[in-house]
Amino acid sequence: MVNQYRQAQYTISATQLSELPEDNGIEIAFAGRSNAGKSSAINTITEQKSLARISKTPGRTQMVNFFNIDENKSLVDLPGYGYAKVPEKMKIRWQQTLGKYLETRQSLEGLMLMMDCRHPLKEFDLQMVHWANKAELAVHILLTKSDKLKKGAAKTTLLQVESELKKQGLTAGAQLFSSHNQQGKQQAIEQLDQWFSSEHQNH
Repeated sequence: MVNQYRQAQYTISATQLSELPEDNGIEIAFAGRSNAGKSSAINTITEQKSLARISKTPGRTQMVNFFNIDENKSLVDLPGYGYAKVPEKMKIRWQQTLGKYLETRQSLEGLMLMMDCRHPLKEFDLQMVHWANKAELAVHILLTKSDKLKKGAAKTTLLQVESELKKQGLTAGAQLFSSHNQQGKQQAIEQLDQWFSSEHQNH
């Protein structure tokens, strides 16, 4: 299988919704807490070492970054959330912007949500799933850094996450993922492929 994400190219960054490119084609957004390994996941999936810059100081990605795969398909890197050093005002503004983007963006087909498998389902992670469910947006959770847990423990975490989502009445797929040893890479790519080839464009 050819990995179409290898041809992803950075196109534009927006700091507010008014600066986003035209709302057409299909977009898949990547979101997650600042230290959840989101940039590494994007780089692993696209097989590019530095497409998404891995910042030494979490929270630096305060922009919505677009990477085009072709003229109709884009990956969208949403700003990491939950970082401590950002002023409260700015945090609130970002959360509103994120929520609005998820709920109003027509070309958005799915949300890839990264969570560190050692600390999954924090308050804001759940809020993201809530927003996405409310916007009838498909969600797929990557439990990142799975190489940091033993196989049994990682499996248990995955089951716990699935049962917690069910308990809260939230809909989202979930899988283990590691940029370090490529675990789950193919599964994540298949999920993206499915979203990008989906028939219900611009629902």
